[in-house]
Amino acid sequence: MKKSVPVPARPGMVVEVPAVDFVGAVVRLEMGIVVLEDRNGRRRSFPLGGGFLLEGRPVVLEAPARAAAPRATHTASGSRAAPATRAVVARASRIYVEGRHDAELVEKVWGDDLRYVGVVVEYLEGVDRLADIVAEFRPRPGHRLGVLVDHLVPGSKESRIAAAVSAGPGGGDVLITGHRFVDIWQAVKPDRLGLRRWPDIPRDTEWKVGACRALGWPADDQADIARAWRRILGRVENWNHLERDLLTAVERLIDFVTEDVSGSE
Repeated sequence: MKKSVPVPARPGMVVEVPAVDFVGAVVRLEMGIVVLEDRNGRRRSFPLGGGFLLEGRPVVLEAPARAAAPRATHTASGSRAAPATRAVVARASRIYVEGRHDAELVEKVWGDDLRYVGVVVEYLEGVDRLADIVAEFRPRPGHRLGVLVDHLVPGSKESRIAAAVSAGPGGGDVLITGHRFVDIWQAVKPDRLGLRRWPDIPRDTEWKVGACRALGWPADDQADIARAWRRILGRVENWNHLERDLLTAVERLIDFVTEDVSGSE
């Protein structure tokens, strides 16, 4: 039997997890977890370490070494930066957000805080999947689920789904919070883009497409939308550049999934 060799996990690297018959490319690393995406866009998270195959060879996936840099006194969320320590083992509790853009924004502002407390952020790929994800996750004490939902306002589809999940099995260990915005892009203060306000988009128009066209940006395909988002995200440096609705919601979720730190996790 071939001996496993250590290999740094790099974005785009395709590996196999034979134990669960899953093949995917590395899309991100966080708190000792590698997230893989298969050819159909499905994502799964696995602990770094052994059990992977790279080009048919057994490997031990490791986090890439990072170059030393001057240590900041505060994180992007405004929290005091924690002393440098060894990586924290990911806890059982999780935070879910609606999509890739939500996850990238949360990572940019709260990533250091989340790594310090060992909380992994996953995404729903749409709030309609929330009930199935909660059923699969089986929330319970020490295994809590926090969920960030776009457009969580009274009477919305999102609020009805959230209410049903909260009233269902394990609802006491699920916290669903959100913000009033139709899309996470609006949680970035418009003045970061030289705007007085985000444009109003008709209900029958997909919000991101409508926003790009209203701002004079290309919106012909998903690549145009992705470039627009990189432009927006690039203007966010810290919590001061986000609307209060989002700040409050994310801080509540972090408190919720970590407040049982002395419990069974």
